[in-house]
Amino acid sequence: MKKPLIVTIIVIVFAIGAYLFYSEGSLPVNKSDTKPKIFVINQGDSLDTIINKLSNERLIRNRLVFYLVVKQKGIETKIQAGDFRLTPSMNAFELASELTHGTIDVWVTIKEGLRKEEIAEIISHEFGLSESEFNGLAKEGYLFPDTYLIPKNPTSQQIIDIMTKNFDSKYTPEIEEKMSAKDLTKDQAITLASLVEREASGVDRQEIANIIYKRYVNDWALEIDATVQYALGYQPDQKTWWKKGITQEEYKSVRSPYNMYLHTGLPPGPIANPGLASIEAIANADKNTPYWYYFHNEDGKVYFSKTLEDHVKNSTR
Repeated sequence: MKKPLIVTIIVIVFAIGAYLFYSEGSLPVNKSDTKPKIFVINQGDSLDTIINKLSNERLIRNRLVFYLVVKQKGIETKIQAGDFRLTPSMNAFELASELTHGTIDVWVTIKEGLRKEEIAEIISHEFGLSESEFNGLAKEGYLFPDTYLIPKNPTSQQIIDIMTKNFDSKYTPEIEEKMSAKDLTKDQAITLASLVEREASGVDRQEIANIIYKRYVNDWALEIDATVQYALGYQPDQKTWWKKGITQEEYKSVRSPYNMYLHTGLPPGPIANPGLASIEAIANADKNTPYWYYFHNEDGKVYFSKTLEDHVKNSTR
């Protein structure tokens, strides 16, 4: 037998084998099993992770074949995060297609420190809901920051209920007890936590919470820039709800109960939606801290001061 003929036969055999491997691997795991399974894709899951999950839940016959199907269809970047109703009766092509548009729920991330108007913008973008309706129903401070799996086509109230239910689960009896020991109502506690959330981050959070709480219980003006920003509202030129570069004149001229340069006590309510770390920082706040002041420089470094004189010096750093 001539060599070219041998090569041709080998190629044909290989091609037939590859075709059978591909065809068999793309078949349903169980054509008669139409009972749906909820399959969840988390935000950031890689294609390999998704394929392994599908295999582990016995929704695909062959990992490699499913990978090739996804590549063949060119849908790798179109696979959505969310949850899906899939059945073992679906073949690889049907499964791959379903993962690009069949999500039951949608992943939405709400980060710490946003005011409800900012959250409304996110919700409006994701679900096409009215921002004004959401803002009218939502209570500032109680929209707990987290990553949520929200059903498709929700109402504003349904989303708010999901977020506030999460808040209720995080605001534990232990936290409630600590707040009560400080003579703080839940609204007062969340208002203070919202101030901490806008003013602090990382390792500085607890000390800033200590200072804010100490000033509050001693009836000092809190003098927090974020309260002035909240009162000023949306800044069209900067495209932000938190004005950058508050002027000395604005500290004095913004006649709002939220301007804590002009008033002692607390603002009328939270100025943002705090995360658990800021809530816990208030729950654990120590009014016996030696510090009365803190200052952030342009690099974000925080300086703590015991006296006004030292605070003024720090503010020139």
